[in-house]
Amino acid sequence: MPDKEVLWVAVGVVVLLVVLQLIAKSKKPIRSAVSGALLGWLALLGVNAAGAFTGVTVPISVLSLGVSGAAGIPGVTLLVLLDMVL
Repeated sequence: MPDKEVLWVAVGVVVLLVVLQLIAKSKKPIRSAVSGALLGWLALLGVNAAGAFTGVTVPISVLSLGVSGAAGIPGVTLLVLLDMVL
């Protein structure tokens, strides 16, 4: 793998670990995980809806739905940044 890809994978893993740690510390982890996933999917929908104005869209695929569901809003932010950079 090229160095850039390794860096992006490492950043994604760190973000995912931070999110999992925050969920584990909460008093209601299931509720927190479900609400984080829903917020991530809504953020992905919002990014694609605003794409007509901004020109930035993230294709809806199994990967993008998984990242936005697992990492929530930070995951969608990462997807948008990757879409803009790559």
